[in-house]
Amino acid sequence: MPGALIQDLEQLLGPAGITLHPDLDPVGNWRNYPYQSTVLVRPQSTAEVARVMALCHRARTPVVVYGGGSGLVGATATSPQEVTLSLERMNAIEDINTIERTMTVQAGAILQTIQEAAASENLFFALDLGARGSATIGGNIATNAGGNQVIRYGMVREQVLGLEAVLADGTVLSSMNHMLKNNAGYDLKQLFIGSEGTLGVVTRAVLRLRPAMPARNTAFVATDSFAKLPLLLSHMETALGGKLSAFEAIWNNYYVLASRGPHLGTPPFPPQHAFYALIESTGNDEVQEGEEFLNALEEALSEDLIVDAVLAKSETERDALWAIRDNIDCLSALDPIAIFDISLPIGEMENYVRELEYNLEQQLGITDLATFGHLGDGNLHIIVGVGRDDPERYHQVEEILYQPLQLCGGSISAEHGIGLEKKPYLRYSRSGEEIDAMRRLKRAFDPENILNPGKIF
Repeated sequence: MPGALIQDLEQLLGPAGITLHPDLDPVGNWRNYPYQSTVLVRPQSTAEVARVMALCHRARTPVVVYGGGSGLVGATATSPQEVTLSLERMNAIEDINTIERTMTVQAGAILQTIQEAAASENLFFALDLGARGSATIGGNIATNAGGNQVIRYGMVREQVLGLEAVLADGTVLSSMNHMLKNNAGYDLKQLFIGSEGTLGVVTRAVLRLRPAMPARNTAFVATDSFAKLPLLLSHMETALGGKLSAFEAIWNNYYVLASRGPHLGTPPFPPQHAFYALIESTGNDEVQEGEEFLNALEEALSEDLIVDAVLAKSETERDALWAIRDNIDCLSALDPIAIFDISLPIGEMENYVRELEYNLEQQLGITDLATFGHLGDGNLHIIVGVGRDDPERYHQVEEILYQPLQLCGGSISAEHGIGLEKKPYLRYSRSGEEIDAMRRLKRAFDPENILNPGKIF
């Protein structure tokens, strides 16, 4: 790391704004990617970020942006030659406009803080995911995060109206649009959403808020056949008139692990059913919509789409049902593990998982799997107990999972991004022409290749 650059950064940011030899705690770093950066900078404003980037650009020193550390694909791993840029001191909620239903935030704001601020104004921010207490909105934007409510509200891309980003050379590109409709030329913000910090540093954003939905209905159901889950999804969507907000499919192998634990209480069902689903709707009429939800479940029972159901009668019971779905810590029982986040057409899921289980057992002797996902948006999370912590073993498992996705039009990444983890397999989801276009965009925005180099492709 050039000594002159460190001196310039110290002079710009002061003692509180720079740390040498930082000890970062990337909580999602399950593959132990190296975090070796010797310099951590913590600017307090877009202007300071711009100056940091200009200094690093002049010194040809790479910069990697670090958010809440909850990413799972090594997208923020660093070498000793790279500066880590944290926006943790840029965490303000600058404005909430209740008329336009927008919120203006700095990129270091924590997702849960944003949710709570919206709720205080009787509004609602639609993004929600298990890492809400540590994930930053800048990281959510950089990865185009999905979460639990994509089926109704879409991914982060649908929640961002405008943003501000700093380019590799320090240029500030501010497009803080507050309108739902703005068709004046290219929508430049879309280039930064999902780019994993390779095209620019997102510093501020205008978020879209929705009216708060005080009525929530939640049920945990069991069924004996995967083929019934898509039918159940269609039935609930139709019966609830577009109010379905979550439909989480859970295989028996995940339920057996996730329903255990003294903090979870008594499981809603014995672990004897082949498949389960966590279903939730939101609206504004607790009585009427509660009746609609119950009627929809009774119809599903009468049509043999489900064999049993448990309906939450309180917020405590609702939290207990979601605690099963979110009990990711239970996966430690399968250690060492490989974590996969894929998407594919719902009609292909049953055969894909069945063949995956067969191939893992036949080729590698692996039988420990846990599968669950956001069925309504085609996203599956698959966790494989690989048996031993060996790079070649991981590679073999990855090939078995990723290669078939080419044939069914699936994706190696539904919501976690590419980073380093999935970089070797991007070709299974993107054509050579698409990857070449991505490279040209990268060269146009970052000709010196100093922004998160080596990630994605």
